[in-house]
Amino acid sequence: MIYRFRVILDAKEDVFRDIEVQQDATLEDFHNCITQSFGFDGMEVASFFTSDDEWHQHEEIPLFDMEDTEDPVRTMQATLVEDVVSKDETRLIYVYDFLNLWTFFVELADIAEAEDGIRYPNLLFTHGQIPAEAPPADFSGDEEPEEDGDAMDFEDDYDIDDLENLGFDENWN
Repeated sequence: MIYRFRVILDAKEDVFRDIEVQQDATLEDFHNCITQSFGFDGMEVASFFTSDDEWHQHEEIPLFDMEDTEDPVRTMQATLVEDVVSKDETRLIYVYDFLNLWTFFVELADIAEAEDGIRYPNLLFTHGQIPAEAPPADFSGDEEPEEDGDAMDFEDDYDIDDLENLGFDENWN
């Protein structure tokens, strides 16, 4: 079977690639295909993250194990595409180059039979040019801040340099 993906750069401009990989390809194979299709040299650290339908990041699957623990970490080299993606679990997040945080949304579009004469992985379609620099990462979230009745209220009329009227001794220790 062949897995067809759309890999979308998280940017204001539309930049994406449609890629086919075999179901038994490793995530490392898929990583190499993504980096080549977007014109990266592939020399930076990268990770896939499993994701739900709302694009919430879950389990990290790194290029290699950087943990210093006895518990084994699932790596790209040891994980098959079919182990993390299915008709029910269709989304991954891919982050390339942790210093610049190139972030991609990866979505399974179709599972199909392999075609004779086609070599896989296969770049089906490209749209848009990758910018010279990674788009800024937005970690603020889409949610509006919740009103919390238990939050502490701070008054703005305190003079922080007026220690005598703040109610504590500056030489307390």
